[in-house]
Amino acid sequence: MANSSKSLPTLASEVAYAAPQVIAHRLTRMALAGANPSAKDQREFYRMGTEKVEAFYESWNAMLLQTLEINQRLWFSFWFPWAAPASSKNPVDQLEQAATQILTSGIKPVHKRAVSNAKRLNKTR
Repeated sequence: MANSSKSLPTLASEVAYAAPQVIAHRLTRMALAGANPSAKDQREFYRMGTEKVEAFYESWNAMLLQTLEINQRLWFSFWFPWAAPASSKNPVDQLEQAATQILTSGIKPVHKRAVSNAKRLNKTR
């Protein structure tokens, strides 16, 4: 199933399942590498840090863009109520939906990396 069609609880549960696997693999790798890690280990250890920074910035950027889009829709619905989508006129429902959209956009970069790392690292010895 494509990442874009998954719900927030599904994405969060997949991250919660994949992250401990990745952490366990990498900690074991660090322990086995000891004071003299191989070039392959060094690349993996470097990758750990860079991917977290990249995911952080991608996540915040996605949440910012989603927030801007929601604010733009809100502004248009205020000034042009006839053009607003008829999905829900209840402000509480709209706020809940907006928060879910923002959080979903923010977890996608983290999900992408955690799940792909779990798959990749489970293939290695």
